Amino acid sequence: MENKRPLSPHIQIYRWHVSSLVSISHRITGIINIIAITLICLWVSLIFISENNHEMVNLFLSSKIGKFIILGLTWSFSFQILSEIRHLIMDLGYGFELKTSKITGLLVIFGSLILTVIFYIIGKNLI
Repeated sequence: MENKRPLSPHIQIYRWHVSSLVSISHRITGIINIIAITLICLWVSLIFISENNHEMVNLFLSSKIGKFIILGLTWSFSFQILSEIRHLIMDLGYGFELKTSKITGLLVIFGSLILTVIFYIIGKNLI
């Protein structure tokens, strides 16, 4: 006997949308940013404990892995800021139309990448 009940959405049949991607990424970057802010506060507190600790952190951040983490955090903070602006506009009652929601979601994604590149260029003193 064939079961004709509708399936609830699950990962195998759910179609991803830009808004879904931005929403999930917003939550993930929020967690990453809280961890990053905590680690930055610990790093700053190490300055008061010992200069050797500070040098060790600087040595790590100067490595390729450290630079990759810094670049990733720059993107994460940029994404979070743009996504928060998008949510603020939506809280004011604008941007719920499907087309507008897709455009603002793409602006958040590509805008965060562009901001990351801009911050990288500024950090390298290329501007």
